[in-house]
Amino acid sequence: MMNDCIFCKIIKGEIPSAKVYEDDKVYAFLDIMPVNPGHTLVIPKKHSENIFDTDDGDLKAIAVALKKVSIAVKKGVKADGINIGQGNGRAAGQAVFHLHFHIMPRFENDGLEMFPQKKYREGEMQQVAGKIKSFL
Repeated sequence: MMNDCIFCKIIKGEIPSAKVYEDDKVYAFLDIMPVNPGHTLVIPKKHSENIFDTDDGDLKAIAVALKKVSIAVKKGVKADGINIGQGNGRAAGQAVFHLHFHIMPRFENDGLEMFPQKKYREGEMQQVAGKIKSFL
């Protein structure tokens, strides 16, 4: 755990949180600035900055907890749907540099808008797919 990381301090109990779930690898708590009531953060207990440097075992544990907690959030706040969000790096909107996933309850006509969409130019889609595949 990083000494100055706010999420590490929450896991250690140094900063209070509204915990909703915990196991040996994962901790989940309510976001203090929710997009809707029930907005929950799911984090690994072992510090990692983002998805790129997270241990695969921790990532698997997060995925299982993410499903479990998402179901509970949806039922708990009687949401019509759930968005799951996660950013890596400042350009992606990451503000706390400890890997975290947002479970955001959604309600019909809640006014939240998701990502604006763009179109590929002719032939660009295949070119981009090729670039991505070259790193797999």
